[in-house]
Parts: sequence; C-alpha cells; structure tokens
Amino acid sequence: MRVALVGLVLLGLLGHQALAKESLKDSFVVRAEQAADEKAVFATVESVRTVPARTRIGGTLVELTVKEGDAVKEGQVVANVSDEKLALQINSLDAQILALEAQLAQAKIDLDRAEELVARGTIPKTRLDEARTAFNVASNTLKARKAERSVLEQQVAEGHVFAPTPGRVLTVPVTVGTVILPGEPVATIAEGNFVLRLRVPERHARFLKAGDTVRIDGEELGESGAKFGTIRLVYPQIQDGRVVADADVKALGDYFVGERIRVWVSAGERDSIIVPSAFITTRFGVDYARLRKDAKTTIDVPVQRGREVPRPDMPDALEILSGLKAGDTLVRP
Repeated sequence: MRVALVGLVLLGLLGHQALAKESLKDSFVVRAEQAADEKAVFATVESVRTVPARTRIGGTLVELTVKEGDAVKEGQVVANVSDEKLALQINSLDAQILALEAQLAQAKIDLDRAEELVARGTIPKTRLDEARTAFNVASNTLKARKAERSVLEQQVAEGHVFAPTPGRVLTVPVTVGTVILPGEPVATIAEGNFVLRLRVPERHARFLKAGDTVRIDGEELGESGAKFGTIRLVYPQIQDGRVVADADVKALGDYFVGERIRVWVSAGERDSIIVPSAFITTRFGVDYARLRKDAKTTIDVPVQRGREVPRPDMPDALEILSGLKAGDTLVRP
C-alpha cells in the first residue's frame, strides 16, 4: 500500500513537471532589450584571395589542361610552356659532354702511364704533374658541362605551370600557341574558402566590428528561412566612401564569384520589444497578443506589428512597436 502511494506521488510530480515545461513553452515574458537597428546592404560572394598561376620561363604555350570553372588542387599542372631553344642547347651540351668524356678517358690513360714511367725513373716528375693537371682539368670541365645541362633540364621542367592553391579557376586569358613571357599569368584561381564581402557606407563604420552577426535571406542562397553569418574582418581602408568587411557564412557555395546578395547589418542599437511571432495573431486585419492577467484570466490586446528581425536564438522574432510593455506575460492563442 505504501509503495503504491509513493508511486502515485512520483507520477504526480512528473506530471506537474511536464505541465510546468509545457506552460513555459506556451508562454513568453516580454522584456525590453537592445535590438540592432538593421540596414540592408548588398554584398558579393568573393574569394579571400585570388591567386594567378604564372609561368616561370618564356616560350610557347603547348598545353592547357584547365578552363574557367574547373576546380583544381594545389600543385596540379594547369599548363605547359615549351621553349625550342632549350632543346637545342641540351643537344649541344650532350655533344660537348661526349667529347669531354673521351678527353677525360685519354687523360686518365696518360696519367696512369706517367705514374708508371715515373716509378721506373724513365721520365721526370714534371711530366707526371702535367698529366695529373690535364686529367683534373678534363674532369672539372666535364662536371661543369653536366651542371649546365642540369640547369637546362630544370628550365624545361619549369615549363609546367602549377596551381599555387586549391580553388576554382576564374579566368584563363591565354590559348594554346600563345607566346608568353616569364611571370605572365596563365590562369587566375580563387581560393576555395569563399566569403561575403560587404561594402557599407562609412557613416556606419563605427557600428561595424569583427564578431558581429549579419543576416541573410535563405532564398538568396536557394534555402528557406534566415541564415546568419559572422563578420571575420573589417578592412581599415575606406574605398569610395565605403567600409569593406568580410563575413563567414555556411553553405555559401564555391562556384559563382561576384554574386550579389542582400545582407542586413547592424547600424546601431535601440530599445525594442521583441517577441516570437507565434504569440501574435491577426483577425480582420488587426494584430492581437494574448496576455495573462492571472492564473485563470487572459485577454487579447491589439498590438502594432513591426518588422521581422530573425536571429539565431529566435528564428521567428518580431518587433512590436506598441501595445506591449516589459513584464507582460504572453500565452499562445
């Protein structure tokens, strides 16, 4: 009997807690708060850095492996430049190396013979020194020619143009057969981490700082509901009367660069009443909020609806211009 009573008490407590949670979910206490006075500005989707893939040697473009819009990895070959003079110089050095190798072999034979004759006392030691010098000269000359050939081979290898960073190819200003100079860009690559680049009138510069939240309509990105981003950097240089800032936004995309998107940024703060829109109903063109007067009584009061101000902690936030005051308790209609 006692166990049954304890069980009933526990069930009653759990039921009371469930009702309390449900009542908290179905009620909202109005409070005055500092809300951002948002301003709509246009931002563009841009890469943090746009890097050119440049040639290291001059010559003729013989191969182009990318086009506009292609995604590339760091170190990927995007083009190949060839210089016919390098091949001719390598052939010339190959012939010189063959001649020097034969000269070195003969110098080695002369040196060995001179060492043997000096050991017998047949020739003076100066002949041995001359033979050793001739051998050293031939050996070092051969090394020099091989080093020159290695330099030319490196120049040929530098005809490959590599992507300096992973990202997407924006422009390819050349075609196969184009004669290009050292350092000339073959392709322009945008780094993969895209940001929203905002340009805000300079009178709002004092309100803009890193870490602020910006709001974007999901429809701008092909999604539903509001999306939010965070300002990562405010550039210190003002361009054409506008402050430039970068904002990080998830699922921004990585293909279109320069796409214009409308963004709401903070242009100051002011006192405001913000409530969830679920607590506001409209009847015959008039907006009402249901207030709790006591434990059993509620009344509907007319309110003046303001603009929607969705934010991360309240996606359906709505500003109320009049009809409510701080401390009012709203219940769901």
